[in-house]
Amino acid sequence: MADRVALIDYGAGNLHSVHNALKAAGAGDVVVTADPAVVAAADRIVLPGVGAFAACMAGLRAIDGMVAALDAAVLDGGRPFLGICVGMQLMAKAGLEHGETAGLGWIDGQVAALDGNGVKVPHMGWNDVVPVGDHPLIHAGEAYFLHGYAFTGADVLATSDHGGPVVAAIGRDNLAGVQFHPEKSQRYGIALLERFLAWRP
Repeated sequence: MADRVALIDYGAGNLHSVHNALKAAGAGDVVVTADPAVVAAADRIVLPGVGAFAACMAGLRAIDGMVAALDAAVLDGGRPFLGICVGMQLMAKAGLEHGETAGLGWIDGQVAALDGNGVKVPHMGWNDVVPVGDHPLIHAGEAYFLHGYAFTGADVLATSDHGGPVVAAIGRDNLAGVQFHPEKSQRYGIALLERFLAWRP
C-alpha cells in the first residue's frame, strides 16, 4: 500500500503545484489537508510555505491542534517531514520579520532578512545547491529559489551562494527542509521528491 502523504493546507502554500510535483515524483496517495487528525495519521508530511514567516506561522497556529499534531507525528512519531521555502523556515526557533515570531522550534536557528551584500534581494531564480556532507535527500544540482529571508543556525545540509553563503537546506533525523522550490526546479526538484518518498530515516 502506498504511503499517505499529508500536504498541509494552512492558507500559505503553493499547494496545487506541490501536489502535482509529488504525483509526478510517484506519490500514490497525496491528501491536501487542514485536518490535524489526517496529519497525525499520515506516513509522510510536507509543509509548503509562501509569504512572510509571521503570517505563515499564524496560519498554522490558527488551525486548532495542527502544531500539536505535527509535533506528535514528526518529533515523537518519527514520520519523514519535508518543509519547503517558508515551510522550511518555520522549522526554526524564530523568525525576525516585523519583530520576533516563534517558529516550530525543531531546528536551532532563526530566519532573518538577506543582507544581499551588493546583490539583488529577493534571491530569485536558478542557483546551485551545494551539499554540506552526505545526506540521502540533498544532492548537488541547480534549483529554483525565491526568498528575501534566510535561515542561519544548526543542522545545515546545503548552501547556495547569493552575495555569500545562503542556507539552501536544513535537517536532522527524520526532518528535512529546503529553501528552494522543488516544484519549480524541474528534474532536480522531482528527483528530490522521489528521494523523499523513498526515504526511511
